[in-house]
Amino acid sequence: MAEIKDIVLIYMENNPVSFARIENIIPDHKKDWYQITLLMLQIPLQVVTWILRAEYINGDVFSMNGKPMRLEKVKTPVVPLEQDDLPGTSPENEHNIESKDSSGNNQNKIISFSKLKKHKNDQEP
Repeated sequence: MAEIKDIVLIYMENNPVSFARIENIIPDHKKDWYQITLLMLQIPLQVVTWILRAEYINGDVFSMNGKPMRLEKVKTPVVPLEQDDLPGTSPENEHNIESKDSSGNNQNKIISFSKLKKHKNDQEP
C-alpha cells in the first residue's frame, strides 16, 4: 500500500496527469474508506483530500466525475554510486564541482547559492 510521504503518479483516463505526495491517510467514518491528503506537485501547489478505499490507494481504478482514475506509487530508481565515482569529488573537498576551463584544464569551483540569491536580490529594483 502506498504510505505517507510516498510519491504517486495520478492517471486520468489512462493518461498521467500529475505527481502528488501523500501527506496523510486516516480512516473515514465510512467503513473501509480512507481520507487521503495529497500535495499536488504542480504549480501552484495545492493540497487535496480524497476519500478512497484501500484498493484505490493501491492502484485499482476508481472513477471521479465519471472519469476513470488511478494512483501509481512511484518507485525511485536506485543507482549505487561510490563517492569516488562522482566527477570532481574527493574525500578532502567533497563540495567541489569539477569543470574545465577553455584550455581543457580541470578547475574546481564552489558555487555559493546564498551569494547568488543575495546578488539577484541586490539587482532587483
